Amino acid sequence: MKKVLKYVLYDIMRNRFVIAYTLLLLIISLSFFSFEVTPGKGVISLLNINLIVIPLVSIIFASTHFYNSYEFLELLASQPLSRKTIFFSQYLGVAISLLISFLIGVGLPVVLYEGTETGLRLILTGSILTLVFVSLAFLTAVITKDKAKGMGLALAVWFYFSVVYDGLVLTIFLNFSDYPMEKATVIFSLFNPIDLARILVLIKMDVSALMGITGAVFQNFFGSSIGLIMSLLTLLIWFVSPILLAFSKFNKKDL
Repeated sequence: MKKVLKYVLYDIMRNRFVIAYTLLLLIISLSFFSFEVTPGKGVISLLNINLIVIPLVSIIFASTHFYNSYEFLELLASQPLSRKTIFFSQYLGVAISLLISFLIGVGLPVVLYEGTETGLRLILTGSILTLVFVSLAFLTAVITKDKAKGMGLALAVWFYFSVVYDGLVLTIFLNFSDYPMEKATVIFSLFNPIDLARILVLIKMDVSALMGITGAVFQNFFGSSIGLIMSLLTLLIWFVSPILLAFSKFNKKDL
């Protein structure tokens, strides 16, 4: 597995898109911290990159790589290699490459300018979101062999978590506004990794105070040790579950 992973990782790290992605993140991060008066505002600006750009690039690049490597996967499958080695070498190659790009482009400037717990949470949540959406990308790619359908499904997954989910939750709150829904917001947030990442960073910036009673509920739960552990475990589930399901389907798939 090490030899295959080394080849995949070396091939991806030389990819012009990955290099450009790293440099773009680095330029944007340095710009935010340079133009803002306080580093905290730079972190808030980078949070938007974490929640929108990172998941989008991760799921699109990972899906594209999987489909473009299909002939290579067929070649590996004809060799005395297990499906587990083939699949996870591809996954780890993509995940590690994008993770390195994120840590260089966003993590390094954050550590230099805002190496506080808030900054470290931004790096942690961005790293986990990268892994989560690479996992979701591999799952959507394994589900359908057609590249157009697979890419469409990947975009639909990103759009659902980034836009649609919050709209659905808001609709539920409006329809049940006569009932106490504050505690329900905590449960709803666990079903969306992007929302969960957003809350974990904002809680440390005291921005939750602007959210009224709901913000107080978030502060009491996610600000506690139990809430933090549960949040990280939930994000871990979002990362592990899709990739295990994808491997299960890949292992039974006729290449």
